[in-house]
Amino acid sequence: MNPSLKKIELTISGMHCASCANRLQKALYSRDGVISAEVNFGTGTASVEFDNSKISFEDLKKTVENAGFKISEMQITITIGGMHCASCAAKVKNALCSVEGVIDASVNPVTESALVTLATQVVNTAELSRAVTKAGFEYRGVIDESGAGKSEKLKAREQQGRLYRMIVAFSVSLPMMIVMYLPAIMHHRYTPFIMLLISAPAFVYVSFPIFTAAYSALKNGSLTMDVMYAMGIITAFSASVLATFGIIFSHQFMFYETAIMLAGFLTLGRFLEARARGKTSESIKKLIGLQPATATVIRNNQQIEVLVESLVKGDMVVVKPGEKIPVDGNVTAGESSVDESMITGESIPVVKKPGDSVIGGTFNRNGVLQFKAERVGKDTVLAQIIKLVREAQGSRPPVQKIADKAVEFFIPFVLTVALVSFIGWYFIAGTSLLFAFTTFVAVLVIACPCALGLASPTAVTVGIGRGAELGILIKNGEALELAQKVTTVIFDKTGTLTAGHPVVTDILAFEVPKNTLLFYAASVEKDSGHPLGDAILDAAKKAGITPGETSGFFAVEGKGVRADVDGKKILIGNRLFLSESGIDYSFVDNKITEMEQQGKTVILVADFEKLLGTIAIADPLKKTSQRAVTELKKMGCDVVMITGDNQRTASSVASEAAISRVLAEVLPQDKAAEVKRLQSEGEIVAFVGDGINDAPALAQADVGVALGSGTDVAVESAQIVLVKNDPLDAVAALQLGRKMMQRIKWNLFWAFAYNGALIPLAAGLLYPLWGISFRPELAGFAMAMSSVTVVTLSLLLKRFTPSALR
Repeated sequence: MNPSLKKIELTISGMHCASCANRLQKALYSRDGVISAEVNFGTGTASVEFDNSKISFEDLKKTVENAGFKISEMQITITIGGMHCASCAAKVKNALCSVEGVIDASVNPVTESALVTLATQVVNTAELSRAVTKAGFEYRGVIDESGAGKSEKLKAREQQGRLYRMIVAFSVSLPMMIVMYLPAIMHHRYTPFIMLLISAPAFVYVSFPIFTAAYSALKNGSLTMDVMYAMGIITAFSASVLATFGIIFSHQFMFYETAIMLAGFLTLGRFLEARARGKTSESIKKLIGLQPATATVIRNNQQIEVLVESLVKGDMVVVKPGEKIPVDGNVTAGESSVDESMITGESIPVVKKPGDSVIGGTFNRNGVLQFKAERVGKDTVLAQIIKLVREAQGSRPPVQKIADKAVEFFIPFVLTVALVSFIGWYFIAGTSLLFAFTTFVAVLVIACPCALGLASPTAVTVGIGRGAELGILIKNGEALELAQKVTTVIFDKTGTLTAGHPVVTDILAFEVPKNTLLFYAASVEKDSGHPLGDAILDAAKKAGITPGETSGFFAVEGKGVRADVDGKKILIGNRLFLSESGIDYSFVDNKITEMEQQGKTVILVADFEKLLGTIAIADPLKKTSQRAVTELKKMGCDVVMITGDNQRTASSVASEAAISRVLAEVLPQDKAAEVKRLQSEGEIVAFVGDGINDAPALAQADVGVALGSGTDVAVESAQIVLVKNDPLDAVAALQLGRKMMQRIKWNLFWAFAYNGALIPLAAGLLYPLWGISFRPELAGFAMAMSSVTVVTLSLLLKRFTPSALR
């Protein structure tokens, strides 16, 4: 991996519409050294991957500023021990600045603190801690986290400013509108001048942010929503001033209240839009809030409380009832039930005992657990989930390209419509100048590309967040679009549809009780090391049976084993093994054949004289596998099972799972070829698997779905990762993908339909038929509501639960 490659997520302020996002994305892409740039108008962020040897962060910052926007930087103060001089401070500064996302660090050895300026949206204090410790100093934690919420505070101030401007706008414009309908007052000679004196300060105060944004856009050679709106309101206000002094226009062109109200409606729309957009990333905030700030560790035989970011692999951590588990690890002592619903979506608490793994961020309910830390900092499951979800929320499905393309031509098109409507009505149709002027302003302010720009990002952000809450991690927007097109779903058998490990399913005892038979079998198999022997040992353990001592253990490869148990000679193996030993099993042969046809492996247990019983072992189907297949069939998908097992075993498992199409005896390296063959037949294929040998097939499939319990390679190769080891979640993932794409398409339809219907109305389409014209104030209100509607539709995804999980 190239060490100079960096990827950071920036919080951008100053974006008001989809055109802004497109402009910034093009500006970033134009710089040499920028590998990828995804600007998300919905979340107000920009994810940039760049080569630090070719372009610095300062260069990126200048690019953003030159495009007319700003990076919302954050500052935190941390304390550091062990600094004695300026040289120490320099070392600490270099260490901190090496952390991804850190812009600068001001280190003070006297106060033993450092003011760290960050560009990333999330403060990774664990990385800061690691950098300081590696440099040879002591990281003591954050003493001022106000900077971490600087972005949120900035947004809150922006919202407060919008609220004040709305109050001023409507407090001034509504009384003025009432005055407009009182002829006695309106026709007074001083009324226009009074209205000018009252409206001018309010107009400047309310409209100033719009004019600032419009100026910035024009300076950078771009046409944005702010430019159009600024044109509309300045045109209305200028006409009013000219009419007041009797220059060119008559008093009919008094649009003071219209100009202020238009600015007020735009502000209202952005206030409601920002408020709604703030809710789209709530899932990320919830995930970030899961990790506790401190942890209890055992050091020098004493329990001490330390910052979570100071934990290292190998630490012995103690978690008491009611506390959150700080990092991932393996339980070494204690027993307790742990609520893992915040990570896996599973509502039933899981009992944890020595040997079990625990996940950071989960909640310890009723016992004391001691565990060894295995994954800390950015390596924990929670940190990986946050990273995955954040990156996915910044991605866009290909369908968004339609909206992006439309936005490029949208504003020039609207300006053309506005001018054509004015010229057409006044110079060609011969209507009054007032009517032509009104249509010009109405067209300018009713058009809105914002709804187009928000259609996809908001739905993706909310939908992926909802998926994370359900334990379904979707890596990118493209997976969403393909998920709703899937026609065939291929399940790997072992570990995906089945439990992935053999278990005892049937015990038939003839000469001894079942527990005695199991005792003999477990005693002999404890030394075999065979997977089938492990299944017998597990069954014995569950039955409370302790294996006995053995002697004379001997294994015959491919046939069975024998040993003496408590002075009794025991023989365990297949039918051939017993036949060669002269043991008669003919009376149970039909039953053995029947179980083998069910895909079970039957082990015979004898005492060198007679058959004592049989033990059937199989890799059982998961409880939810059959329902998963049924749900997929309801969705119109073909279901295929693929496995390296023989045809008889494969057919038995497939039959139990209600799968009619089976690909058996497929070598691991040939699974991808089978996926490719189906794709060549025109199928859109989703592959669900968990093993390392599934990685090529997961990568080849249109949609790769990896079970979270699978190998790292499988998880890396997939587009969708299921936190739980449940095939039903694979169905839920496809249903969630379909729902998100349905919502994106509905959002796009609404955005296009809104503009397609109301722009002609604002241009006066209904005037020749019914004399209906569209007042600029109403046009401004309609424009403001369009974006709010799209965001609100996306937020409804937060309540969506796939039918597979109901």
